[in-house]
Amino acid sequence: MIDEQNEQTNKRRGSFWRELPILLGVAILVAFLVRFFVLQTFYIPSPSMEHTLNVLDRVLVNKLVYDFRDPRRGEIVVFKAPSDWQSGTEGEDFIKRIIGVGGDRIVCCDAQKRLMVNGHSLDEPYIYRDADGTQDPAADEEFDITVPPGRLWVMGDHRSASGDSLEHYQQSQDVNEATVEKDAVVGRAFTIFWPLSRAGWLSVPETFGSVPEPTRTG
Repeated sequence: MIDEQNEQTNKRRGSFWRELPILLGVAILVAFLVRFFVLQTFYIPSPSMEHTLNVLDRVLVNKLVYDFRDPRRGEIVVFKAPSDWQSGTEGEDFIKRIIGVGGDRIVCCDAQKRLMVNGHSLDEPYIYRDADGTQDPAADEEFDITVPPGRLWVMGDHRSASGDSLEHYQQSQDVNEATVEKDAVVGRAFTIFWPLSRAGWLSVPETFGSVPEPTRTG
């Protein structure tokens, strides 16, 4: 007499082991596609974004969002650094906050020593403070620039420790060299996921919502 229950069980076990390599292959393929096209993790190697992002924090970056819209002021983005920004590592990734987009006029500073974008003064509580509570200045030198079309003016939240648009403008006095091509952006950092004690969303500060669009001329 045939034991039908044992036979069915054996068939299920055999089927599982035959399908396992396919399942693993599909899982690896999905993980690869997600990493390559949608999401990627990055760790923070420098203090340039303290204390929004601390050294060795790990962030999750949305690589797909800018396929559907342009980068916006206030967002924290990962980008491929221009060649003259790099420290010797080809293809080096940087992470900074967007202060201005193409057409924006950025001025330092108003009477309260705040950056102004298209005439709107930015309140930037995220700028680095030391252990004594002393906040970095919004900028350590006066400037008045207009961001070229298709480019971004980016700055670190730890202004005194950031190799960013302001530093490169001070060195070159060339706004093109000081800005980043929009197409060089890898994606938007939208959350800290490690360490767990610092996990949270990287939202756009409210002050950027009040920045008017640049005045068009010509």
